[in-house]
Formats: sequence, C-alpha cells, structure tokens
Amino acid sequence: MRLLVLGGSEFAGRAVVEAALGRGWDVTVLNRGTHRPPAGVRALQGDRTAPDGLAALAEGEWDAVVDTWSAAPRAVHEAARLLRGRAGRYVYVSSCSVYAWPAPAGYDESAPLVEGAEPDAGTTDYARDKRGAEIAAVEAFGADRCVLVRAGLILGPYENVGRLPWWLTRIARGGPVLAPGPRELPLQYVDVRDMAEWILGAAEQELSGPYNVISPQGHATMGELLDACVDVTGAAAELRWAGPEVILDAGVEPWTQLPVWVPPGSDMHDSLHSADVSRALATGLSCRPVGETVADTWAWLRDIGGTAPMRPDRTTKGLDPEVEARVLAGLSGGVPGTTP
Repeated sequence: MRLLVLGGSEFAGRAVVEAALGRGWDVTVLNRGTHRPPAGVRALQGDRTAPDGLAALAEGEWDAVVDTWSAAPRAVHEAARLLRGRAGRYVYVSSCSVYAWPAPAGYDESAPLVEGAEPDAGTTDYARDKRGAEIAAVEAFGADRCVLVRAGLILGPYENVGRLPWWLTRIARGGPVLAPGPRELPLQYVDVRDMAEWILGAAEQELSGPYNVISPQGHATMGELLDACVDVTGAAAELRWAGPEVILDAGVEPWTQLPVWVPPGSDMHDSLHSADVSRALATGLSCRPVGETVADTWAWLRDIGGTAPMRPDRTTKGLDPEVEARVLAGLSGGVPGTTP
C-alpha cells in the first residue's frame, strides 16, 4: 500500500512508519525536517503552521494517510481538505481525552464528547484540539473513509512524553523508590508499536469510525510495570509501596509527578484506565506483555545515551528527589492500603 504519514519522525508517527516499512509498503512522510525519519521513506519537508506549509503535497496519491497532529485543529482541517480527492482513507491519531470529563467507568466510543470544538480553530486545549481535528478529518473525508484512533496512555520506544523513561531512569539510580500503590492497581495503556500495527490493519481492512485503542483494562498492574523496570535495569532499587492516601496527603500529583499512576476509585482512574476496548480488539488489536514494552524502552534509552527527548509542548514528568525522600522518610512499619 501507498502510505502518507504526516509527521513520521518521532514517537507515534515513527512507529507507524517503521511498521509500514516492515510490511513492504511505499511510505512518504511530511515533516519539518528537524528529526531524521527512518531510512527507506520518501521524505518531504513542510511546516504545517506556516503559509504554504503543505506545498510539497501538491501532487501524489496514497491509499491511506496517517496524521498524528495534536495542536490547532486547523492544521488537520487544511491537510484533510487538500488530500480528500487523492487518498483513500484518513487515519487520525486522536485521544480518549475527547470524551467529556470525567468519563464513566467502562465507557465506549458512544460516550459523550467534549463540547466547543471547531474543525478550523487555532490552539485551545488538548481535548478540544483533538476533537476539533476529528471533526475536520470526518468533514473532509466522510465518516465512511475516516478512522479516529482514540488512544489512551501510549508507552514504548521513542517516547517523547517522559512517563516510562522517567520510571526507568529513576529506578536505574537505585536505592529506595517511592512506589504508588496498590501493587494490583489495574493499568490501561498501549505499546506504540501495537497501536501502529492496528492502524495499518485498519487501513487494510478499510475500517471507519472511532476506536478506543488501548490494552484491555488490567493488561498490566502498577506492580508488574515497576517490577519490570527493576528487572530490566538490573538496579539495586527497592520499591517501597505507599498507599494512595499517603501519596495524596503528601501533595504529590498523580499522573504527572508519579507518571502513569492515578488513585483507584477516582474519576481520574475511571477516565484513564477503564475504557471499553472491545471494538478495537475485535478488529485486530493485539497487546504485547508489559515486560517487553519496558525492556525495549530501556534498550532504546541506553542506545541514545540515557536521556529521552521531550516534546516542548508537554509538561515535565517526575517527582523531585527531595519530595520523594520526604515521603519515604514517613513510611514505616507497613503501609496501609497496599498489598505487599
């Protein structure tokens, strides 16, 4: 198949490109040229935020377009309108953030969506930007030729958001590590490579409509994720589990200061780790074990010198060492609310 990837040199886009090359597809990428795309692609240069930034796409036809844009919806609006007569299908990598907050436990693709999103808007906020881009793609290509990939937490090699890389580098330093409990807390995420394979399968199957593309709830637990980090780094690290109330009482922010983790039973956990993904599973989504995701991310980190790249438009992740030390100092004689 002939594939056009708008982006294609970083995290999600790069995974799609590598998966497509692995299938022997003819791959074209359009990006600003600030990062080198994988070898074997036709590389076009353009800045979607600049006038005439899509000029390199004036000619050409493709079976599918994959777009990972996550800022002003008008960039998707312009690209989709330009390509609608020359591409068979538009696959937009969206987010579960498009659902009205808080999403109920077990929500599926029919859950209420955020309001106030416009397809040709400038940058607003993440949820409305993603929803506006969804609308733009559907308006240009039609609901029957558009796939909306509503991803949740995405992990894996090339991560430029800072979640799993922070845990790996923290645990690699060794010593006592503040581990947010309970150990059996169910997580929901998708390995970026599994998402990429599903996207290509969606294009091949000519799917359409929205899909929650995340692992089944409880595919891994917080304990399994952090144990895997200890195993692959080989560090002399000791996970010291603290109950949710200990973490919250210390003023530690879930999700950002302790990446991936959110307290059980909260609206935040229901929205981030309890989506119904049966629609994606029924159309070919397959999720690899958490140990493989962690090991491959660690191998990539070591290959690039140990420091993961960070997107400038995302918040810094991780817990200040002084805050961690203060919380650890308060732990003694077993921690309520956790399973040893």
